[in-house]
Amino acid sequence: PQVCWLAPEQTAGKQKPYMYTQGQAVLNRSFFPCFDTPSVKCTYSATVKVPEGFTAVMSATSWEKQKDNTFVFKMSQPIPSYLIALAVGDIVSADVGPRSRVWAEPCLIEAAKKEYDGVIEEFLTVGERLFGPYVWGRYDILFMPPSFPFGGMENPCLTFVTPCLLAGDRSLVDVIIHEISHSWFGNLVTNATWGEFWLNEGFTMYAQRRISTEVYGLPYTCLEAATGRALLRQHMDNTGEDHPLNKLRVVIEPGVNPDDTYNETPYEKGYCFVSYLAHLVGDQSKFDAFLQAYVNRFKFQSITADDTLGFFLEYFPELKEKGVDSIPGFEFDRWLNTPGWPPYLPDLSPGEQLMKPADELAELWAADGLNMEAIEAVDITAWRTYQLVYFLDQVLQKSPLPEGNVERLSKMYPKISKAQNAALRLRWWQIILK
Repeated sequence: PQVCWLAPEQTAGKQKPYMYTQGQAVLNRSFFPCFDTPSVKCTYSATVKVPEGFTAVMSATSWEKQKDNTFVFKMSQPIPSYLIALAVGDIVSADVGPRSRVWAEPCLIEAAKKEYDGVIEEFLTVGERLFGPYVWGRYDILFMPPSFPFGGMENPCLTFVTPCLLAGDRSLVDVIIHEISHSWFGNLVTNATWGEFWLNEGFTMYAQRRISTEVYGLPYTCLEAATGRALLRQHMDNTGEDHPLNKLRVVIEPGVNPDDTYNETPYEKGYCFVSYLAHLVGDQSKFDAFLQAYVNRFKFQSITADDTLGFFLEYFPELKEKGVDSIPGFEFDRWLNTPGWPPYLPDLSPGEQLMKPADELAELWAADGLNMEAIEAVDITAWRTYQLVYFLDQVLQKSPLPEGNVERLSKMYPKISKAQNAALRLRWWQIILK
C-alpha cells in the first residue's frame, strides 16, 4: 500500500510513468524491512537504479548520480522509518534559494520556480530565529503529479506537495510553512507513538502560526486559525464530541491502522493545548525561548506527552509550584485523556479586522437589490487567500444568492471567478452549484 505506481496519464506530463512512496503512519514496512514505529530512529543509505530518462530523489541529506542511471543516497541524521521516502519519474529541478530547490515534471518546473523563488528562505530564516538551527542541510520541495492525494508530506530535506500549491500568483505559498515547521516538530522531536500524534501536529500548527505571524502579521494568522477552528467544530459535530478519537491521547488497539485515527483533533485541539501552555507562561518571548530549549533538549529523540509536559514544568519551576497542571477544568490530564472541545481557546479577535469587511461584503452580495455603490467601495485586490476564503464561506452560507447575483459577482471579481487557487476554486464552484 506504500509504493504508489502511476500510469503516464496520472502525471502532469502524461508521457512517462511515475512512482512514489508514502510512509506515514505505518506503511514503510511494505517498502523495506524496518522497525516501523516512530519510537525508533536511524540513519539510512540507499542505492537506486532507474531506467534511462528517469530521475530518483529521496529524503536524504546527500545524494549523487553514478553511471548506469544509479543514484546513491545517504541520510546522515537519525529519523523515524515513516520519513524515508523515494520518488522516481521524469523530474527536473531549479534553484529557488541558497539551500532550496524545487523539483517537478518538466512541464511544471517553470511555474514552480516562479511561485517559490526566494520564498522558502524567508520562512526558514524566521523558523531558525524562533526554534533554533535548521539541521537538515537542504530544504527542497517536490511538486507531485496531480493524482497525489495529500496536501503535503514533510519528508526531511524533500517535502512532497500537491501541485495545487502552484496557484500562479503566490497566493498559496504560505501552505508550505506547515511542512517547514515539521523540520523542528515531528522530524527532529518526534511522537514516540501514533497515539500521541498531537505532539507532532499540535506543536507544528503552533510553530506554523508563529512563523506566519512574523511574516504576515497577527490579524492574518488569527483569520487562518479561525478557519482551522471551524474545521475542528465541523469534525466534532460530525463525529460527536465524546468520540474517543477526539482525545489528544488516543488508544490505538492492536490491529487498528493508525491512519484510521487521523482527523482534525491532533492538529487544532493540539494547537489549543500548546497555546494554553503559552497562555500559562504569559509572555511570548519566554515561551519562544522554551520552544527552542525543548527542541534542543529532545532533538533526534522520540518522546511522549509526559516527557513534554515534564520538561515544561521543569523549565518553569514557578508554574510547577503553582500547580498549573491541575487547575480545575484545565488539568493536563483532562487535556490529554478527555474527548471533546478544547477547554481553552486562544484569542483570535485580531482577525476580526479582516473578517468584518468580508462579512459586510457577503451581506451586500446576498441582498435582493444589489447596492453597487457600496459594493464598489470595497477594494478586494489586496485581500490574501484566507480573507477571500472567509468571504466565500460567508457567501456560500447565504447561497443560493438571488437571481443574477452570481453572474454579477463573477464579472466583478475575476480574481475569484478565474482563480487558479484551489482553495478559492472549490468554494466558487460550490456557490455556483448551490
